[in-house]
Amino acid sequence: MSMIEMIKDKARKNVKRIVLPEGTEPRTVAAAAEILKEGLAEPILLGNPEAIKAEAEKQGVDLAGICTADPETSEKAPAYSEALYELRKTKGVTPEAAEQLVKDPMYYGIMMVKSGDADGLVSGAVHSTGDMLRPALQIIKTKPGIKIVSSSFLMDCPNKDLGEDGLLVYADCVVMPNPTAEELAYIAIAAADTAKTLCGIEEPRVAMLSFSTKGSAKHELVTKVQEATAFAHELAPDLLLDGELQFDAALNPEVAALKAKGSPVAGRANVLIFPDLQAGNIGYKITQRIGGAECFAVLQGLAKPCNDLSRGCSVEDIVNTVAMTAVQAQ
Repeated sequence: MSMIEMIKDKARKNVKRIVLPEGTEPRTVAAAAEILKEGLAEPILLGNPEAIKAEAEKQGVDLAGICTADPETSEKAPAYSEALYELRKTKGVTPEAAEQLVKDPMYYGIMMVKSGDADGLVSGAVHSTGDMLRPALQIIKTKPGIKIVSSSFLMDCPNKDLGEDGLLVYADCVVMPNPTAEELAYIAIAAADTAKTLCGIEEPRVAMLSFSTKGSAKHELVTKVQEATAFAHELAPDLLLDGELQFDAALNPEVAALKAKGSPVAGRANVLIFPDLQAGNIGYKITQRIGGAECFAVLQGLAKPCNDLSRGCSVEDIVNTVAMTAVQAQ
């Protein structure tokens, strides 16, 4: 069973409500029907019901059994508006401004998640990452003990000798351009949790990556990874985590025996933490394009799951992301 099929199987066992703020967008409408058909989640489409219906009819898609809500006319909007005002009044949000904000499907959807009327949110077919992250950070905020939102890529590699039977988690490849040592530590802890939650990896083994292994090079960039490793040990002393390690030392047992003898992680890492966004983004694309890995991106660190899509996403991408969000919500 592939990683994404394993995730879908988990989603079906404890079905969650996932709100889709881009409810009139064609790919989203088609995806909602497929999500319901596969039993992955209870999708909630936001937008004008007539516009949603018209798009479904245009595509020949059956939306029977799918909930819709119009932020412009919803009977829940006043309660969401009041709750948003209470959350943000110290930041200068007035009751009138809150009333207008919840008419925006993104803010309305985030308030649904905050209030428990939905378990998670997926957007990005037409909105940017910032369009979703901004209200999510303002309203949902981060998990206790985690100070930042970051991302993980779930890599399903054809080489089953890598990681956990071919499964690897890469972080951060999307969100944090140049994390500090402290931020790298939080990314590592969040990625280990993602490995457990989504990939079913019972024992995450986290490698803090660098161009140096155990002091083989001296540079401020190496020092940052060493400091991140030390801080992560303080935050999560029971987590199997080691660094700094080069990529080959993290994954290859023979190289690990030479470069990092005695490391509890080297040679068998399944969670790889890149020192910055350039390295992470380049690394996942090399693994995908040259290594032939399937890859799936999720955000991590929010108190309740919200995930972002590429604006070039397919219907299948939306379906897969909803399944992952549903499992995060479990």
